[in-house]
Amino acid sequence: MAPVTLKTIDADLKEAIQHLFEIQSAVHGYLGPETQQELVRKIKNLTITLSTLSSHTQETDQTDGQSNDPSNPSLASIQLPPEIIDYVDAARNPDIYTREFVELVQRGNQDLKGKREAFAGFRDVLAREMRSAMPECRGEVDRVVIATGGSVDRDGSGAGAGAAQGQ
Repeated sequence: MAPVTLKTIDADLKEAIQHLFEIQSAVHGYLGPETQQELVRKIKNLTITLSTLSSHTQETDQTDGQSNDPSNPSLASIQLPPEIIDYVDAARNPDIYTREFVELVQRGNQDLKGKREAFAGFRDVLAREMRSAMPECRGEVDRVVIATGGSVDRDGSGAGAGAAQGQ
């Protein structure tokens, strides 16, 4: 059995929404018995569409969740964070969750960038002090500075990369 794809579910949802709109229009413009037959037909069509949608979503539990088309993944392969579902259940826009998540990640990235720069500065100060206090360890200190992403100036002070990165 072929997996149910997002395009299939999307088409089913659009069809159900269209039927609901038609029912709303028929109810709003209700003219009596002639409209009643049309309204009954529209409700039957909505019921069939919802039944199809239900069967398609139940098929996703029975398939392996693999789709050959990467632009149209199977429904079973899509996983939503529970927080987004909670947002929708609370009648909130899931785009708000996305925006808040992006802002949180940006703040975290800025925090980590600051820590990285602070540690690079500490590394350079420590290397400079160790070189002056223990000249016999200069080679090992230079090796550690280079291995941790710093650079050693020509005079061996080691302040070049950290100062350049931090500014």
